[in-house]
Amino acid sequence: MNFEQALETADRLARPDAPGLPADQSWWPQSLAHGVLGIALLHAEVGAAGLRPLQRVHDWLTAAARRPVTTGASTGLFYGAPAAGFALSSAAAVHPGAYRRALASLDARIAADARRRVKAARDRITAGRLPVLAEFDTIRGLAGIGAHLLRRDPQGEAVRAVLEYLVALTDPLTDDGRQVPGWWTLIGPTGHPDEEFPGGHGNAGLAHGIGGPLALLALATLRGVAVPGQRDAIDAICAWLDFWRTDTGTGPLWPYLVRRSEHDTGSPRPRRSGTVRRPSWCYGTAGAARVQQLAALATGDAERRRIAEDALVRALADPAQRAATTDASLCHGYAGLAHIAARAAADADKPAAARLRQLAPELLDAAQPAQTEGLGVLEGAAGAALAALAQTTSLPPATGWDACLLIA
Repeated sequence: MNFEQALETADRLARPDAPGLPADQSWWPQSLAHGVLGIALLHAEVGAAGLRPLQRVHDWLTAAARRPVTTGASTGLFYGAPAAGFALSSAAAVHPGAYRRALASLDARIAADARRRVKAARDRITAGRLPVLAEFDTIRGLAGIGAHLLRRDPQGEAVRAVLEYLVALTDPLTDDGRQVPGWWTLIGPTGHPDEEFPGGHGNAGLAHGIGGPLALLALATLRGVAVPGQRDAIDAICAWLDFWRTDTGTGPLWPYLVRRSEHDTGSPRPRRSGTVRRPSWCYGTAGAARVQQLAALATGDAERRRIAEDALVRALADPAQRAATTDASLCHGYAGLAHIAARAAADADKPAAARLRQLAPELLDAAQPAQTEGLGVLEGAAGAALAALAQTTSLPPATGWDACLLIA
């Protein structure tokens, strides 16, 4: 996707009352991932550059506000009150003074809900029970909500509560007589019980696994926000990821997940010959390497930084891994790879930085609009367009929209 195609996408989505949109679906107004709120992000970024009227942002946010906002356990950074707060704060970043009352109301509700969810999680830890992914992950859990709180009120009580919980999450628990990581879950990677995962799994992904908490802990550290035990928590997660990392001819690889049989034997099961996994944001080397880079920057670990940057360069340059990427999305497609490359390049040592800057436009060129599924940020046209717009400048996005990916 190029700059012109990004603007064409914005123009195609200019009006929230255009025919063909799923406006009758209950999720549509409150979804940052797939719906109205994500499209509002695109218009905020386009409007910030003076390329299209900011009125479009207001129109889409007004469409989102036509139904009561959802709060509580079913929400997360990509749906409900946190998603609405994220979209409004992104729009306010380019339109100072706008949405003040709405944001104040949402901030209070999101912070209160975060504290309730932290308490429930701490009670679960005290009882010795294992978590579900939606308790802590980026998409539905406290890592994602914490990313919004870190942006809105970095010194606030709520973000500190989330960070303290994530520190506690790294303490091991016991299941079936064996010690497992505190983020081990007895369900499958879909978030539901799964016969293919007897004994559960340890999820390493940035979207649904421990990658999200590690990213938030690192980002908070880099912003000067820390709670007792935060460095130890970063080290504990990194040590687990180091243990399960494999070094291959195409660079270091981190697993998508670790099965119970692998955990109990301390050895990953052999990969099928010829199997190549896409290096995506949600699961894969791109997201994992960026999080490792952030952790290295937060802790001053030069060797971890070198390994992460080498892994990212080699994965994004590998024809087989690029061929395993089959769509244009931010979540698991070329747009996500391009944006991670650009963001990582800004923090990388010179040789890696130069190579990543070369790779980013190549990857974006492969993100064809026809390959997107839907309209939203994670898997749709709006996300691919946001990545394309970001490539036109060396500056971070004006709205800070990519904070929702926990890569910046």
